[in-house]
Amino acid sequence: MASPMAEISAAALSERYRAVREQTLLLIRELQAEDTVVQTMPDVSPSKWHLAHVSWFFERFVLEPYLKNYTRFDDRYHYLFNSYYYTAGEMHARPTRGLLSRPTLRQVLDFRSYVDTAMQQLLQTDAMPEQAMQVVTLGIQHEQQHQELLLTDIKHVFFCNPLRPAVCSSLHKAAYAEIAPYAFSNGASGIHSVGAHDEDFAFDNETPRHDALLQEHRIGNRLVSNGEYREFIRDGAYENCELWLSDGWALINERGWNRPLYWNAELETEFTLGGDAEINDNAPVCHISYYEADAFARWAGARLPTEFEWELAAERQPIDGNLLESDYWHPQASAGQQYFGDVWEWTSSSYAAYPGFKPLDGSLGEYNGKFMCNQMTVRGGSCVTSQSHIRASYRSFFYPDARWQFLGLRLAKDGHDK
Repeated sequence: MASPMAEISAAALSERYRAVREQTLLLIRELQAEDTVVQTMPDVSPSKWHLAHVSWFFERFVLEPYLKNYTRFDDRYHYLFNSYYYTAGEMHARPTRGLLSRPTLRQVLDFRSYVDTAMQQLLQTDAMPEQAMQVVTLGIQHEQQHQELLLTDIKHVFFCNPLRPAVCSSLHKAAYAEIAPYAFSNGASGIHSVGAHDEDFAFDNETPRHDALLQEHRIGNRLVSNGEYREFIRDGAYENCELWLSDGWALINERGWNRPLYWNAELETEFTLGGDAEINDNAPVCHISYYEADAFARWAGARLPTEFEWELAAERQPIDGNLLESDYWHPQASAGQQYFGDVWEWTSSSYAAYPGFKPLDGSLGEYNGKFMCNQMTVRGGSCVTSQSHIRASYRSFFYPDARWQFLGLRLAKDGHDK
């Protein structure tokens, strides 16, 4: 957290907690118990595990330290639903979370209810400690992260099912929209402040705010579209080694990649959270790796923006767009610049600490800092990111071969137009 949350009342925090917890359950309203157990690859966690883990987070880091005489729901859950907090204890191996047929979904939901009752008791406490309010706020933001993961993970699960079911049958249908020709405008250059502002919530990896030097550059007016990416494929890009980083070339050949994840072989349809759908040429391309984004940029005679080039451009934009609350749950064509929502945008920046970075104290210091190696920074949120969760300074990160998240790209070029 970048700043204390002293100005937030316990009543407002209680309402925020309730709303986010209810939103999580709304996301799974059409899932069956059998759906919530499946794990299709190590990066994917079962829906049931997500539901339990976020409750474990509140139990372990809020209720146990701050609610007097709190009793755990079940001691065994602290092993089953810890994710990567080794200072908090050992955990069940991530790649085998799909083997946990027990506890049942009903028991996990009972665990959530038990934690919610205790949390409301804590949030109604007079003179709740400021540190407790900060950790509750972090827990709420953490749950919003897992709301997004829950949807991207169940999308992969349903894609692997020959029936190709829809996660939600009531999603809004895509509407046709024109997009502007791809163009570039001058970005900010020179020395500029980047990172989280002190007056707002932020994760520790967005801090401290500091000065960064930006070279003259131009940044794209929108996200790269499906139609443009199809041209890249049809031009033989996946067979042209000159476009690819060495690791990327080895990877696409090893795994047989020749199109985005979820596209069919004919490049006509794609799998969505609403089931199979025709590919909209004007919508942003998504579910591509860093290697594919980088190769497309080379093919287009451009490059990926750095994370600070992106941030300074995004700071001038309203936090608005196709986000979770829009109820599309898939990237949409737009006449706008699409800095927020639709797809997380790959940048050319390695995920690393800012100058003077200090992780949070205690176990919560494992939240971000220890992952600052071998991953790439992405920006902007996606179509399943909550609007109240995203901001210009927000940094997420993925390994360069990741594709199951809503990952896309925007282009940049060196130099200014005079």
